[in-house]
Amino acid sequence: MSWRKCGKAGRRHGRNGDEAGFVSVRPLLERLMDADVTIIGAGVIGLAVAAELSERRLSVYVIEKNASHGRGISSRNSEVVHAGIYYPAGSLKAGLCVEGRELLYELCLQHKIPHKKTGKLIIATTENEMDQIGQLMNRAMQNGVSSVCLVDQKQIQEMEPNIRAIGGLYSPDTGIISAHALMDYYLQKAKMNGAEIVCGTEVVSIETEDKGYRIGTLNGQGEGFEFTSERVINASGLHSDIIARMTGKDYTLHYCKGDYFSIANAKNGIVQRLVYPVPEKNHVGLGVHLTLDLSGRMKLGPDATYIDRVEDYKVDADKKDRFYESAVKFLPFIRREDIVPDMSGIRPKLQGPGEAFRDFVISEDMPGFINLVGIESPGLTAAPAIARYVKKMFDGMQSGA
Repeated sequence: MSWRKCGKAGRRHGRNGDEAGFVSVRPLLERLMDADVTIIGAGVIGLAVAAELSERRLSVYVIEKNASHGRGISSRNSEVVHAGIYYPAGSLKAGLCVEGRELLYELCLQHKIPHKKTGKLIIATTENEMDQIGQLMNRAMQNGVSSVCLVDQKQIQEMEPNIRAIGGLYSPDTGIISAHALMDYYLQKAKMNGAEIVCGTEVVSIETEDKGYRIGTLNGQGEGFEFTSERVINASGLHSDIIARMTGKDYTLHYCKGDYFSIANAKNGIVQRLVYPVPEKNHVGLGVHLTLDLSGRMKLGPDATYIDRVEDYKVDADKKDRFYESAVKFLPFIRREDIVPDMSGIRPKLQGPGEAFRDFVISEDMPGFINLVGIESPGLTAAPAIARYVKKMFDGMQSGA
């Protein structure tokens, strides 16, 4: 069997492990025969958990089906650091977002992870939408997001003279981050702590044993291998319900696709902050909004469209007119020809079309087996807080609490 270690190196290695950046296959397999902790999924959540748990000096293994870390939903999003405004008070999404935001900014400053606290305007373009702005303000207060404030039309014009709005909510603590740099930090921290990150390997079976779990895997060449693990963390994103069902826990995820369109570079600098309309009902999405990347490039999106269970990342160019009509209401400077298809992402939602809000699932559904299911937005912001949450659960397992 051939195993690929995660990292920037992308070459395959032979059975003697003779290429730089990889370990010999047999010693790795022998160590995998009795792992303390196995984390399934090397996205931002799995890597954050690995960085936390590896501090315990346990044998920690991260198994990733893709050829390298962070190729799924963690690298296909707006890279926004959310303040914690939208989510129902008392929910995991609200609490972990608020905690995660503070931890994330601290982490970025300490380890020089590229980021920028841009601030965000949630704007109303009609009087009816002003009622929703008031509701968002109340929810922000309930969630402990005390930095937000209501702004009127004149204040918005002073802040962003090139957008159109009659009022809104200003969040100074919202920002943007390099998701890839964050994941690289977590990856290197986990590896420095002794964690093994194994890519190109899919988990295909999980069976309970007296002292934990027997995990069956398959690599890209169709070669299989089984190993045992005392504890398992399911952080497999779009496939987390499939992994959970291997232990008999019945979750069902719904794929909700979001397309992005970029705005012509000539318009860069016209807007300095993120600009969002009022959100869609039941938290399906946050509406077609304006985001910035760290270079100042502007993008519109994502929208929210439920799709069949296929990882299709092709942007639907036919949505261009719809994006334009949505955006021109508050961005009067854009022209139809300014916007072009850019990228897309898929949210792993527990709520189906027309259903009410569903929270993150972070649950020890089997002894020593923690499922993280439906970790969509604000999962990137919440990642460091989710890792701490899981660590506390893990400590509870260890103590028998």
